[in-house]
Amino acid sequence: MTFRAALVQLRSGQDMARNYRAAAALVREARAQGAQFISTPEMTNVMDPDKERVKATAKPEEHDLSVAGFAQLAADLQVHLHVGSLALQGPDGRLVNRGFIFAPDGRVLARYDKIHLFDVDLATGESHRESASYRPGEEAVVVKTALGSFGMAICYDVRFPALFNALAKNGAEVLLNPAAFTVPTGKAHWQVLLRARAIETGSFMLAAAQGGDHGLGRQTYGHSLIINPWGEVLAEAGDEPGVIMAEIDPAAAAEARARIPALQHGRSFTLRHAP
Repeated sequence: MTFRAALVQLRSGQDMARNYRAAAALVREARAQGAQFISTPEMTNVMDPDKERVKATAKPEEHDLSVAGFAQLAADLQVHLHVGSLALQGPDGRLVNRGFIFAPDGRVLARYDKIHLFDVDLATGESHRESASYRPGEEAVVVKTALGSFGMAICYDVRFPALFNALAKNGAEVLLNPAAFTVPTGKAHWQVLLRARAIETGSFMLAAAQGGDHGLGRQTYGHSLIINPWGEVLAEAGDEPGVIMAEIDPAAAAEARARIPALQHGRSFTLRHAP
């Protein structure tokens, strides 16, 4: 069964309530255009370089108004809703970067905490130390839905092919990689990395992104992408908030994997240092 997927591109800021309203409006717009699966970017609820301020305002999942709001929105619209990630209060004083898939009745079908954390100093002067503020996840997640099987990842995860290989080998037909990519790395690597992960695994790739100037010196690349299992771009956004859509046929993943059965051909090996 094919389904219509939509990616919501955002430009979230520091105000969590405003960010929720902006995301919800575009989710409703996507649903009105016939989307059956809707995905939002990483950090849907807040984009703020001041991590101490985020810690001060973030709530545990069970008390977070965005979690409750998106669950109700999925139920109201009767849609599968993937909230790419939210900054939530974790159990050890650090934050968690957690994605959700909500069922059309509002139930949480799956949660995923970002495994790979981004620590870097850029030539632009931007510095990112996710590990100082966020607790990394430890579990990869595949969730089977009425639409197909989805493998969950977030942003920097895209640079670690083993994760996507494991998701595909465990049944994922559609890979999800919501993100808030920086502009320099986005221009250089965003599309090629996403296409590579789709091609390597014979999977669809849905990557909703943050895009534009978020204030306080933070800019993101945008260019949300929908890619098919052959690596072809089906839809791409610019850098403005909005919605892109494409038809997804999960059976195309099986067809691509039959044409190039790389998932079956991996072999264990040893490594020798030549003298």
